[in-house]
Amino acid sequence: MTQLDGTDRAILNALQENGRLTNAELAAGVNLSPSACLRRVRLLEESGLIARTVALLDPRLAGVPGTAYVSVTLDSQGRKALDTFEQAVRHVPEITECYLLAGQHDYLLRVVYHDSRDLERIHTEILTPLPGVVRVQSTLTLRTVKRTTKLPI
Repeated sequence: MTQLDGTDRAILNALQENGRLTNAELAAGVNLSPSACLRRVRLLEESGLIARTVALLDPRLAGVPGTAYVSVTLDSQGRKALDTFEQAVRHVPEITECYLLAGQHDYLLRVVYHDSRDLERIHTEILTPLPGVVRVQSTLTLRTVKRTTKLPI
């Protein structure tokens, strides 16, 4: 989907704020009939722009109040080394985000943990043994100032 009109943007913004809106509530909020609204939402889903609908959990209540950003350097930047590392990362639930970087480090990981003992376990038993890892550097967060999944549409 290459062209979004104002109504599409309104639908996307409303759903990013509250993915549990009923179709009737959404339609009323964007000034469409329910059938027209549902048709547009389905087109946005079919286009892939709406990738999926999820529930966002409170990390503290979920028992993982700690967040660390971990820079990882590999011993090789060849395609096979990157693929092997990325495949291994996909299976680690404590790693909630992984980004391939251009710059000093190869990857940036977002890691969640229960407490300092758990972070140490993750570091020694999970992160450093990942394929090709030669350096792991962690930065711990003190407080979340802003956290959103909402994209500026």
